[in-house]
Formats: sequence, structure tokens, C-alpha cells
Amino acid sequence: MTRVRELDALRGFAVSGIMLVNTWQHAPHARHVPRTGIDWAVEALFQSRFYPIFSLLFGISFVLFLRRAGRWVLLPRLFWLFCFGIAQHAFYEGEVLTDYAFYGLAVLMPASFLTGGLPVLFLAVAAIAWAVWQGGGTLLIPGLFLLGMAVMELRPPARLLWPGFAVSALASALLTPAWVVTRDWTVYSLAALAGAAAYVTGMLLLLRTRGTPQRPAGPPARLSAALSAVLEPLGRMALTNYVSGTVVIVLTDALVDRDPSRWSVLAVAAVTVASQALFSRWWLSRFRYGPLEWIWRCLTWFRLVPNRLESGRDHNRPLPDPGLS
Repeated sequence: MTRVRELDALRGFAVSGIMLVNTWQHAPHARHVPRTGIDWAVEALFQSRFYPIFSLLFGISFVLFLRRAGRWVLLPRLFWLFCFGIAQHAFYEGEVLTDYAFYGLAVLMPASFLTGGLPVLFLAVAAIAWAVWQGGGTLLIPGLFLLGMAVMELRPPARLLWPGFAVSALASALLTPAWVVTRDWTVYSLAALAGAAAYVTGMLLLLRTRGTPQRPAGPPARLSAALSAVLEPLGRMALTNYVSGTVVIVLTDALVDRDPSRWSVLAVAAVTVASQALFSRWWLSRFRYGPLEWIWRCLTWFRLVPNRLESGRDHNRPLPDPGLS
């Protein structure tokens, strides 16, 4: 098996969005008035749109790792992910790694014994509907995990991307103003899920844009290549970038708090993501796995896993590890 590069890019896209939203959420000014245009934009277009993407990808990657390593290796993998979350919680209360590890064990492991993707899809829809009814938030994670597992099992055809994007984008465009008017959290959860679906399908359509001998690569294809070059390294080092991003949020909290305009939120998030993209690309040109990804892998397999790339190896070749990270 080789890495699925589009999943890496989507994961990098989600990590970037999570950095922006978390920086904004943990700024005390974001919880007070007067609100600015940046507050409204982040809340309406970005908040709660990226962790559903990350949760969906976690369910997909769970299946990939399960097929490669088996259930018994997944148990220590989830245990050590929980430990990472406990360590992160010491300085950052908003971490989700413990939730991911818990729901992975409590929901994905039992679901992995089901035969076929349709039963998992049925459970996913039921779990997501219940979570939306309860107000969404982290309650959506188990259902999104199951949805990712079902997608990986059923492998829906690529021709559904355009209809999926059109429907989800329209739903998001209608539900977001409805939430602004009603302030109903059920409407908000539906708007967030529709927005996440629009981002996923839209990004996949863009990432799949390619030139052909009959039609040379144009601006969309060049944009697709540029996005892949930036987002794939971010996604392959998602754990390292997520944890390091929370460190930046904690260290810059006082700075962001003193800026009522909220422009510092955008600046901190942009500089952090740009730095992570450059560092990830540099690191992966020399090593197989990111720093925390490598530690996680060594702990999971309970042995020292080779990490440094051999001299002369093609650094752009997909690596034989689809894993959770």
C-alpha cells in the first residue's frame, strides 16, 4: 500500500483551518463584544467546518491502518494517542486527541467487525442525526468516524463529487444565514456539516484537476499542483503540526488578547501555517515521518523504527504508510 496523496492534502487543509479557528476561539476577545467582521467571517465560514473533515479522515485512515497492521496493533496506537492527548491537555484544554482515542476504541473498533460498508453507513447516519439533535459539537465525532469508515469501505465513485459539491455548497449557503437569524444550534450544526462537505468535495475536485496531452495544464492544474505541494507535507505531519500549533496559541494568547481588531488572529494563524508548511517540506525531504509521528510509530510497534531517508532516495515518492497520521 502507498499513501493516498489526496487524503494527505485534505488532512493538511483541515489542520490549517483548525489552526485558524483555534487561534480565534482561544482569544478572549472572541467571546466578547464588540464583534468585528473577522469574528463574523470565522464563525460563519470556518468554525466547526474543519474538525468534521479531520474526523472523517480519521475514520478513513483507521480502515487503511487496520488492513495493513490488524486490530491488535491499533490498540496500542490508540492508547498512545490518548497519552499524547493527556500530555497536551496539561497546557491546552481544548485538545481533541483524547476524544479521538476514546471514540476510536469505543466506536471504530466494534464497527470494524461489521461486514460490508452499508451497516456502518447506517450507524453513521443515525449517530450524526442524534448528535445534531443534541446540539452537535464533539458529539459528532463518533458518527463522522463511522462515516469515514463507510466511505472507505463503499468507495463511492468520483462522478458524485460534482453533485455532492453543488448540493452541500447550496445547503451551506442557505443554512448559514438561517442560523444567523435563528441562532438555533441544530441549524448551526447542519450548516457546519454542509460547509465541511462543500470544502471536502470542492478540494477534491480541485486536487483532481490535471492537464492532459490533448489539453495542457492550465491555471486550475497549476493551482492544484501548488496546493498539493503545500498541503501534503502538512497532512503527513498532522500530529506534529496540530500539537505545535496549540503551543503557538498558548504562547501568543496575551498578544492576541490585546488586539480588539482580531487581525492578530489571522496573522498568528497565517505565520504558523506557513512556517509549518516550510518545516514539514524540509523535514520530509530528510525523514520518513514527522517528529511526533515517528515517536508515535515507535511506541505503537514497541521498537525503534528507521526514520532517516537513505541517500539518493526519491523524496517525492509516496511512502508505504497510509497510517492515521
